[in-house]
Amino acid sequence: MEDKIIINIDVMLARRKMSVTELAERVGITIANISILKNGKAKAIKLSTLAKICEALDCQPGDILEYKKDE
Repeated sequence: MEDKIIINIDVMLARRKMSVTELAERVGITIANISILKNGKAKAIKLSTLAKICEALDCQPGDILEYKKDE
């Protein structure tokens, strides 16, 4: 049983009508790294990167981060 943090970038991308490519360019990381975050494969995220994502998507960390406890 493992608790995990879900990163819901897709939701905010859809709300902002922004592409993964545009987000990657605004944040200054690769599309591959955005995909790793989106697919839940990331083991960590720098707070500075999270801040840039929030700035680009005009949102709060809680808008994209979700804690999910395994049943």
